Amino acid sequence: MTRKRHRLTPVVVAMGLLAGSPVLAEGKLNIYNWGNYTSPELIEKFKAEYDVDVTLDGYDSNETMLAKVKEGGTGYDIVVPGDYMIKVMIGEGLLAEIKPNEMENFKNLDPKWVDVWWDPGRSYSVPWQWGTTSFTVDTAVYKGDINTLALLFEPPDELKGRINMLNDMNDVINAGLRYLGYERCNGNVEELKQVTELLLNAKQHWRTMDYSTIEKLTSGDVDLSQNWNGAAMRAREQRPTLQYAYPKEGFTGWMDNVAVLSDAPNMENAKLFVNFIMAPENAAMISNFARYANGIKGSEAFMDEAMLSAPEIVMPADAPTPDFVQPCPQETVDLYNKIWTRLKQ
Repeated sequence: MTRKRHRLTPVVVAMGLLAGSPVLAEGKLNIYNWGNYTSPELIEKFKAEYDVDVTLDGYDSNETMLAKVKEGGTGYDIVVPGDYMIKVMIGEGLLAEIKPNEMENFKNLDPKWVDVWWDPGRSYSVPWQWGTTSFTVDTAVYKGDINTLALLFEPPDELKGRINMLNDMNDVINAGLRYLGYERCNGNVEELKQVTELLLNAKQHWRTMDYSTIEKLTSGDVDLSQNWNGAAMRAREQRPTLQYAYPKEGFTGWMDNVAVLSDAPNMENAKLFVNFIMAPENAAMISNFARYANGIKGSEAFMDEAMLSAPEIVMPADAPTPDFVQPCPQETVDLYNKIWTRLKQ
């Protein structure tokens, strides 16, 4: 362990200079991340190299995390918001401007993920994982074309009652909008009425609405689940007949990002962690566990070979371009909330 720390001394010194104060080589770090999304190997490596005690708590949605953080005094240092939620949290003063773009390992960030709309130039956040949201189907149960959202909203007989949807307002409503050919962040009342009817009619064919997609699929509880591509790969590794769909009507692209709370009690250790995960070998640990791409150049050399050719990770040439949905105006969010309340009754 001593040798490892010695090897990383230049990084520690650089981080201390950037922060304007000595870096802690001990202490604590409290992470609040999506459930089943953090590599235990990564955490053990960070603990060993910096002599930092790490605690990890999980959440199941951006909105759950935001509500917790807005209560204040959480004791958390690190959070992992989705792209649109980074923008919201910066606007509400909930994130610290830690300047990752001045850290030593920032040079490893893929340039296409630097000037992103949610954090231009990366003053607040760095990539954790990025991917897509579509759905997974057991091709032993349904043998037709899976690349259409019709399977969610007008399913064939063999899939009726065997469908899990994400318990996520935006993912469900946006899928409905795509199926009907309407734009996202849509405030058109008449079009939203049609979406509401579509969702209410389809609900009779859904077995569950749950974030535990891997568990739902691998247990055989459902044969189709709205899903994220990395979770789809993890499920397929246990149930080989599963296939991830790239629906012709479109699907969501997203990036989860590591950020530091403005009231983080362990600010310097949080900055250490941000720099740490931008090292290619460390970013690869995240991907090898969660099964998503990470946005760090050179990480492929450390990634499992299966990741480099997985159909859930490497999109077909004829797949639509993923749709990165920006935050909707509040009046549209209010309309979505009304639809969601009816759907969940």
